[in-house]
Amino acid sequence: MAFVAGWPVKHSRSPLIHRHWLKTFGIEGDYRLEPVKPADFPAFVADLKSGASIYAGGNVTIPHKEAASALADRCDTVAEELGAANTLWREDGRLCATNTDVHGFAANLDERHPGWDKVSRAVVLGAGGASRAVIRAFRDRGISEINVVNRTLSRAAELADRFGPTIHAHSMAALPEVIQGAGLFVNTTSLGMDGQDVPEIDFSTMSIGALVTDIVYVPLQTPILKQAEAQGLATVDGLGMLLHQAVPGFERWFGIRPQVDETLRSLVIADMERQP
Repeated sequence: MAFVAGWPVKHSRSPLIHRHWLKTFGIEGDYRLEPVKPADFPAFVADLKSGASIYAGGNVTIPHKEAASALADRCDTVAEELGAANTLWREDGRLCATNTDVHGFAANLDERHPGWDKVSRAVVLGAGGASRAVIRAFRDRGISEINVVNRTLSRAAELADRFGPTIHAHSMAALPEVIQGAGLFVNTTSLGMDGQDVPEIDFSTMSIGALVTDIVYVPLQTPILKQAEAQGLATVDGLGMLLHQAVPGFERWFGIRPQVDETLRSLVIADMERQP
């Protein structure tokens, strides 16, 4: 038995993903929504630690990721560096934590655009929690220059301090300059979600064969991706990040490593069309 805890959490598609895999493998079990208020999250984690909970582990989403890493008995190196965890499990009587967003982001690009990491320069738009996983994925793949662009320069500078000398912080005014010659661009902000207006971005100065991706997946084709496609660039949507980040957790809780395939992708897209 596993869960996803958040506040709010009712729109999470994680139960759809994990229940599909449970059915596929014929595993008796379930994956449930757990709406947990921030004030109640420490008690929720305490039950997991003590073994009093019905769950073997689970996922945590906004706003609990930082608290999950702080409250776990052991964080792996990824969760420790990011300062946030999205996956919990019990092992040897201890509550362990990791962050599978790094894996999910990279695995999505590996699947949808192989060779994406054979570039030297990348641009990350946004300096919030999601950008940490993207920056770690880029750095782990050996991308030598990662430019973080954010409205608040100090927040981008904090990420440069956290992740090392390959990270460079810029204000939004610098975007036209830093995008020139870049091989990768990723939006980690909420721009374009739920019909929000998006500023015009000139992707034409990026390198030949450059890729634009977006971690927003509702709508599937975001305004930023539409802009990039209209300018002739390759794009990858953010849905695969959601699907791939779920794989390591399922393996931890249920002992089988599932595969992300078109059947699962189509299942989630159909649900998105019913409930955007």
